[in-house]
Amino acid sequence: MKLFYQPDIMKGSHFLTEEESKHCVKVLRHTVGDTLDVVDGNGAKFKVRITEAHPKKTVFDVISHQRKEELPYYIHIGIAPTKQIERTEWFLEKAIEIGVDEISFFFGRHSERKNINLDRMHKKAISAMKQSLKYQLPVIKLYQDIESLISHIPANQSKYIGYVDFDNSYQLKDAAQPNENSLVLIGPEGDFNEDELELALSNGFKKVSLGPHRLRTETAGLVACHTLNLINT
Repeated sequence: MKLFYQPDIMKGSHFLTEEESKHCVKVLRHTVGDTLDVVDGNGAKFKVRITEAHPKKTVFDVISHQRKEELPYYIHIGIAPTKQIERTEWFLEKAIEIGVDEISFFFGRHSERKNINLDRMHKKAISAMKQSLKYQLPVIKLYQDIESLISHIPANQSKYIGYVDFDNSYQLKDAAQPNENSLVLIGPEGDFNEDELELALSNGFKKVSLGPHRLRTETAGLVACHTLNLINT
């Protein structure tokens, strides 16, 4: 199965964007009368039939649609971008494959990287969603620091902060519960500083371990994401 993406299909946009159209017509050789699967990134998949096959704007009619059942839990990972942006992109793609509802990037005091191309991350997210045959596009946000991220957290999210502290044996797998809205913060290569840790703890975060070994930032983010998914299976 090959998925195409049109976020405004419910608003009447029954056509593929130029990028999607080019891939549909030029690469996959679809033509008038062919059926496609189109997702809106909001939990719905549509079966459509091409009425006009053009590499700049492929038009279609909607035949039917189905909506994915809403899950009773929400997985949110807050993570500092790595110095090598490819590692952050790898995390984003793999987290979407495993299952994540929201990814919030932020810059910590010890972050070596101080910028990120959010548009590129959004495109990577769309690609990962389609590749893994999902209907839901995760929310992707950017905050300039941990303070900004914390100030925007909904009251109903359970809050955890992964911290490199080998005296802390409180594991995320034991702290998190099934069917809860969970946020896990993952710091940069230099980890959180003491002020950031104290800020998180004073705002209701629980300090958790992701295992007995030191993990790279992107690995820690993926372990947290996988752990929360396992708890909810």
